[in-house]
Amino acid sequence: MTQAIIAQKAPIIVDVEAGKTYWWCRCGLSRTQPFCDGSHKGGEFSPLEWRADVDEKKWFCACKQTGRQPFCDGTHKKL
Repeated sequence: MTQAIIAQKAPIIVDVEAGKTYWWCRCGLSRTQPFCDGSHKGGEFSPLEWRADVDEKKWFCACKQTGRQPFCDGTHKKL
């Protein structure tokens, strides 16, 4: 599998809404980071579906190298 593009070397904080589904960009090409805008089409990546259980702030990974998809695990600090 090809390595994802690093969109940025810091996570993106998002106020998520309970019951809402979010599609996290796995390829790194989306212009609407950290979420998918369809830029992956024709490639080997597909977005990750995640649904919020409660209203809260979440730190979404933007380097695309996390081991806790779709959330930041600090991997960007080693890039």
